Amino acid sequence: MDRLPDIATPTPDDPLLALLNPWQRGFPLIVKPFAVVAARAGLSSAEVIEHYRALHAAGVLSRVGGVFAPTSGGAAVLAAMRVPASRIDAVASLVSAHAGVNHNYEREHALNLWFVVTGRDACEVGRTVSAIECASGLPALRLPMRRRYRIDLGFDFRHDTAPGCMAAAGDGYPVAPHEHALAAAVEEGLPLLPRPYDAWAERLGLSPTDVLATLERWLAHGTLSRFGAIVRHRELGFEANAMTVFDVPDGAVDACGEALSREPGVTLCYRRERHAEWPYNLYCMVHGRDRDAVRAVIHRAAAHSGAGRYRSAVLFSLRRFKQTGSRRFRDTETGEMRHAVA
Repeated sequence: MDRLPDIATPTPDDPLLALLNPWQRGFPLIVKPFAVVAARAGLSSAEVIEHYRALHAAGVLSRVGGVFAPTSGGAAVLAAMRVPASRIDAVASLVSAHAGVNHNYEREHALNLWFVVTGRDACEVGRTVSAIECASGLPALRLPMRRRYRIDLGFDFRHDTAPGCMAAAGDGYPVAPHEHALAAAVEEGLPLLPRPYDAWAERLGLSPTDVLATLERWLAHGTLSRFGAIVRHRELGFEANAMTVFDVPDGAVDACGEALSREPGVTLCYRRERHAEWPYNLYCMVHGRDRDAVRAVIHRAAAHSGAGRYRSAVLFSLRRFKQTGSRRFRDTETGEMRHAVA
């Protein structure tokens, strides 16, 4: 592995996957984590760090960090807007400019702009959505999550879609106020240095032992859903991204959602609040290398789960305007980490 592989058109046996696939969760919580990655990949620590930096610069690797459970703190909402085709670029740019917006996609539907807003609390999230409405002159549907059945984008990239059932969605304890600064660092991403946890500890006024123990506790309790390499799927060839929504009777939605979440290929599955203009309450995401592979998963999963009996819609993404980590603990105005509360 003398040079960085071609990241524009990766293949299932691409050597770079040795730095990504096994480390999407379970990233080493030791003083020198990259030494463990290096030993498994047959490289030196310096080479691993160099490749991670190149992957990050190329947009393949978002960060080495964590994904917090929604119960860990902060707030989030999915929003959708009907944007005239002539304004889609301008409005999308306006939306993406808000630090609290971490995902922003154009999808194939009359409701064509979909974005996620995160923040320290529901009031902050609401203010961001209201500011976007005011600046764009367009109303936004607010679609808060009510229950998550499966949320896990860490899957094996050697296949056309996620090959197996994804990890269950657990409910962790909230992050304590005095730990918010470390949580913000986890959102920001691990420094690509030989002793990265030492760098966090020095910046936050903690000991490396405390940093590692806290991360281990968060993972054990489900506060952190996973800790590892957070990748951007499109850059690894997974360009077909479809959100399927179902209008399931409220009395049956949990059974359908739990069954749907167990289907191989379903990466995200959750229940959301209905809206007067949007009757759907059950959502699932499927990521794949092409639309045929994604449609096949949706058809099978809908049939097996029982969700296929109900009204549905499939919204493929057309363009990704923004994809970053959430900001439940980082300041949404400046992006800086908030200081820990003593």
